[in-house]
Amino acid sequence: MLRSPSVCRLVQAVSATSSRTATVRRRLPDFAKARRSYSSPSPNNNASLSRTTGVTILLTSAATLVLSHLWYQRAPVLAESCDPDQLRKVQPADIGSEKAQYAGAKETQRVIELLRSKLGEDQVTTNPDELLSHGVSANTYHAAAKPDVVVYAESTEDVSAVMKIAHEYRVPVTPFSGGTSLEGHITCPFGGICVDLSRMDRILEVHETDSDAVVQAGAQWEAINEELKERGLALFFPLDPGPSACIGGMMATGCSGTNAVRYGTAKGEWFLNATIVLPNGDIIKTRQRSRKSSAGYDLTKLFIGAEGTLGIVTEATIRLAPILPTRVAVCGFPGVEEAVQAVGEVINRGVPMQCVELCDTLMMSAIKRFGNVNMPLPSLDTIFFKFQGSDPASIDASVKIVSEIARNNGGQDLVFAVDDAQSEELWRARKSAHWSAMALVEGSTCYSTDVCVPVSNLPRLVHETKRDLAEHGIVGPLLGHVGDGNFHAALIFKADVPGEFEKVDEAAHRMVERAIALQGTCTGESCAPFSELIPAGEHGVGIGKRVRQVLKDEHRSADAGPQMYLRSELGDGTIAVMKTLKNALDPHGIMNPGKLYPD
Repeated sequence: MLRSPSVCRLVQAVSATSSRTATVRRRLPDFAKARRSYSSPSPNNNASLSRTTGVTILLTSAATLVLSHLWYQRAPVLAESCDPDQLRKVQPADIGSEKAQYAGAKETQRVIELLRSKLGEDQVTTNPDELLSHGVSANTYHAAAKPDVVVYAESTEDVSAVMKIAHEYRVPVTPFSGGTSLEGHITCPFGGICVDLSRMDRILEVHETDSDAVVQAGAQWEAINEELKERGLALFFPLDPGPSACIGGMMATGCSGTNAVRYGTAKGEWFLNATIVLPNGDIIKTRQRSRKSSAGYDLTKLFIGAEGTLGIVTEATIRLAPILPTRVAVCGFPGVEEAVQAVGEVINRGVPMQCVELCDTLMMSAIKRFGNVNMPLPSLDTIFFKFQGSDPASIDASVKIVSEIARNNGGQDLVFAVDDAQSEELWRARKSAHWSAMALVEGSTCYSTDVCVPVSNLPRLVHETKRDLAEHGIVGPLLGHVGDGNFHAALIFKADVPGEFEKVDEAAHRMVERAIALQGTCTGESCAPFSELIPAGEHGVGIGKRVRQVLKDEHRSADAGPQMYLRSELGDGTIAVMKTLKNALDPHGIMNPGKLYPD
């Protein structure tokens, strides 16, 4: 019996909420086992943290459920509507000299029995609801594709045991941690095993003097920062993708966030090393904990952005940064070009900035109308500045420099926070962007996409995108991480209106093609539900930007064939090197098949 897609959505949201709430309860580690010298935090503080985070996650999941309901009444549920054995006949990308041939139904059932014999009773499940909740995300419009079995790993050794069995029987494996992917990374188009790492959520070690920590792959970045705050440490992990994103997924998708202009992305030096389980079950550690090393290849970075296609991250050593005072300001500009010019001058003057965010005029209109912000805000294309300094005096000096640069570039309606409360209110306006944008069209939902280009090309990309949206009658306020050339489009549409989704989907793909033509990337940021409007220069490739069927328009013939974004962006030679690495590490092609690599 086929499950209604809307019921699937409900199951997924409830399951995700339950899982995340359980994660909150498990979050704080056993400090004795973790070899830390600190005393345990008070039970009252733990309870307060669990309640606060649990409520936030519950509200986020509920809101996502309601806003996505109409779309999922018509979204396909691939694994529910296809015969599993027929599905396995679909071939992934070239693997070596032959196509991969995965285990059939009988072999997969044998694998499930072996997994149950080697792991705990509550670690292996074939419950239909749990399978479905691991084959679809509340943050995406990609079709659901469920696994045959979900394994809840509790240690690196568990993951190794799973991979050895999967390797022997040629069963596909899909890693799962936070489940916040936007580009279909967690779906299982070939069935197989989903390895859920959410139980591996501990902070194993914190080295305050070295400003680093050893954490498991299922640890959420927010939980890490909350724990550091609870311990009274003036340190934090600065990569800030969407809520509930976990370390494993953040590494796999090469994530970033609003702090990228100051702290860079996951592909910087924020992951010092990683423990990886390879496709054959072998366990490696990419390097030692020292801040730098020139010993051999940088294998840590090999797995950052690999999207789970080369192995499974189980632990990582992350760098921490000192928490510094900040202050927020906003300034309107006559246009995006003037705003980008001002930001470039600010950055080139060496003004310390933690975040630099652009909201276009339509986004600012939405925020002013629906953002529940009392402070005055500009109505123009607006930059949100988050200043950073070692003390108030240094921030005051930065404010003076930025004020002068803004005025020289036509800046108007400058609003500077005078204290922490005003800073929080102004930044809350930025964070309200998504829900404010959706309020522009009653009964709507949002298609999120983003791209990244060299900063100098950002004004042209924004101008051409806005013109394209206007010509096609699409409401699409824009938000950009202007300091690094990354911007999001919130394409607002009504899921129950025939043709609406297809219209915004085509607009999103045109934006990607435009970005690649401007020396940019089809990806902007990762692990990020658009509810936070955070940089796919950040979302990764997954299945969403791996390949699309090009439709006929004035520039293409009807038989133009599939457009492969990764090949367009990187070229055949680079793709060939990537596939060589893939074939060497994963000759059976079992690691997260159907993702990243173009066929």
